[in-house]
Amino acid sequence: MCRVWVHLVSIVLLWWWIAMAEAEYIKYKDPKQPLKVRVTDLMSRMTLEEKIGQMVQIDRTVATPEIMKNYSIGSVLSGGGSTPLPEASAADWVNMVNMFQKGSLSTRLGIPMIYGIDAVHGHNNVYNATIFPHNIGLGATGDPELVRRIGAATALEVRATGIPYIFAPCIAVCRDPRWGRCYESYSEDHKIVEGMTDIILGLQGEVPAGSRKAVPYVGGKNKVAACAKHFVGDGGTTKGINENNTVIDMHGLLSIHMPAYADSIFKGVSTIMVSYSSWNGIKMHANRYLVTRFLKETLKFKGFIISDWEGIDRITSPPHSNYSYSVQAGIQAGIDMVMVPFNYIELIDDLTYMVKHKIIPMERIDDAVRRILLVKFTMGLFENPLADLSLVNELGKQEHRDLAREAVRKSLVLLKNGKNANDPLLPLPKKASKILVAGTHADNLGYQCGGWTINWQGFNGNNYTSEIVLEKPSKGEKSTHEVYKQRPRS
Repeated sequence: MCRVWVHLVSIVLLWWWIAMAEAEYIKYKDPKQPLKVRVTDLMSRMTLEEKIGQMVQIDRTVATPEIMKNYSIGSVLSGGGSTPLPEASAADWVNMVNMFQKGSLSTRLGIPMIYGIDAVHGHNNVYNATIFPHNIGLGATGDPELVRRIGAATALEVRATGIPYIFAPCIAVCRDPRWGRCYESYSEDHKIVEGMTDIILGLQGEVPAGSRKAVPYVGGKNKVAACAKHFVGDGGTTKGINENNTVIDMHGLLSIHMPAYADSIFKGVSTIMVSYSSWNGIKMHANRYLVTRFLKETLKFKGFIISDWEGIDRITSPPHSNYSYSVQAGIQAGIDMVMVPFNYIELIDDLTYMVKHKIIPMERIDDAVRRILLVKFTMGLFENPLADLSLVNELGKQEHRDLAREAVRKSLVLLKNGKNANDPLLPLPKKASKILVAGTHADNLGYQCGGWTINWQGFNGNNYTSEIVLEKPSKGEKSTHEVYKQRPRS
């Protein structure tokens, strides 16, 4: 009888051990499981509030670990010039990102947040980072292999600060030089812009042979998730007016402004940002036909679609004049993540109300969250949510600065060399005793770097991380005297 009891107790204990083991096994935390299985398992455990939180991106100035936890916030960003400290070091950035991340990891399900930043010509918000030429200069090089190397260098410097996501590249096709953001465009020629999408391969990594195409891909801790922007037609607005209306038929849109997006998707771009502009009078942030039916369904884009800064606010004129309508229109159009960046409580409240009252279907929320989680799993955020200091020496490294100089040299375009071919102006004679350097930008690093440098609109003046120099004379040559006058008299 005693043996029977021992046998029964053993069976019960074995059953209990198996049950406990099964209870502790959580599929979405297992990196060996297929991505689809992990996403589905995690979504099955999420509440409506947790799902909506994933769709919200807030600025670092309003983020705290408590807010990240209490609202299940899915993403944080640094707007132009938004830094943890003046002249913050790589370690300062890492510590800030990790502080917010620890708030996210303390939630019930431990879903990591994704931190994003505008790194549009190098890690341009960060002090001591390498600044590369803007896209207009890179387009002039006509060298996709060069921009791929620039993408790889940028990814390393961004990761050095603990950030895994950037809002780049801008693949606008600038059709009117009066547009104030033409410098962010590679070219007026869509074929050149298509070639420059190779920067995505540098930022995210080469998609492995045999892998599915047109699926988000990020190749490890030295790479970042990229964002093609601004969908679509932002470079074709009437009279080049920023955020204006692009008047063009579907054939023109598909042949000029859309090809670079198809290329980006094929190369595995993780996210796409919607444009402030309109297409034939319809705001892109509210354009369900292009965002959902064309981008998601026709082009089969599997990553997530993010709004621009307060983009859904601008669906109405004046902005934010009917916010509930804007939320409904933007989410129904197919926007998955909203760059709020400050008004997150109103967004969460409005979106929660609309779902609970069946104004916005739950299927739309699930589509958005599924895409966001897919990108986060693909990036390895669940396995490596916290940044470390192992890459801090990549920031501003000499190899990257040499690459920037190469890009500058290759970007220079000589339209005419003197009055005629028989009397060229360049190269300047080595024996010249004096050279006049003129112009408001000639001795101003800030102006030469342009917008999106340290601050949103750039900066005025010089700093101590670089200098403007003339080529030094060789030994035995006479020194050439440089004369700088901002506005010389003729």
